[in-house]
Amino acid sequence: MIQDWVQLINDMNGGMKSLRQGAPETMKGFSALAQGAHGGTALDQKTKELIALAIGVAVRCQPCIAYHAEAAAKTGASRDEVLETMGMAIYMGAGPSVMYAAQALDAFDQLKATQEA
Repeated sequence: MIQDWVQLINDMNGGMKSLRQGAPETMKGFSALAQGAHGGTALDQKTKELIALAIGVAVRCQPCIAYHAEAAAKTGASRDEVLETMGMAIYMGAGPSVMYAAQALDAFDQLKATQEA
């Protein structure tokens, strides 16, 4: 295991709460943006979470990887779907994305196992 992804999410949740309290208008705007991105019907939620996971890899954001790996698992993504998604992230982000793709796969496996337990 590369990292304790469940603990990363738990650690980030406290910081996110503080940010929401300290910058409520900004975070309301961010929440509205997230709701808009999750809206629509052309793509299902699983596909949207896989895209977000790939972007998290490409921009090298560990908390993004954690949150979107968890969401991908919750929306029913399979390990094979995550692996194909990581293939696209690696293709678009080259060598550094290989390293973060390994982390994203570890995060998905760990968080999926936690949900199934």
